[in-house]
Amino acid sequence: QVQLVESGGGLVQAGGSLRLSCAASGIIFSLNAMGWYRQVPGKQRELVAGVTRGGNTNYADSVKGRFTISRDNAKNTVYLQMNSLKFDDTAIYSCYADSPTERGTIQRYWGQGTQVLVSS
Repeated sequence: QVQLVESGGGLVQAGGSLRLSCAASGIIFSLNAMGWYRQVPGKQRELVAGVTRGGNTNYADSVKGRFTISRDNAKNTVYLQMNSLKFDDTAIYSCYADSPTERGTIQRYWGQGTQVLVSS
């Protein structure tokens, strides 16, 4: 079982920056992809960014050039550096981590979510 704990959310003015962290703990054999989703009440959850174990990244078009995802495999931690924040970035951000199971499948684990509020 893997637990994910996020930190770093909060209130920031538009144009400011925040850094989210998500640390995985528990019984971890290996972690494949890790990343972040965000959701605004009443809207569909959106993939913000993902990173493979090897460091390949992908981003939502809306955050390209402003957000940077990274991970520290030794610490089982994924980060999301968010710069030039906009009001529309306001959401609950949740991290995920994919871990292989003994059955050969992939199990996705989720964090509890952290609130990001951007004031205009």
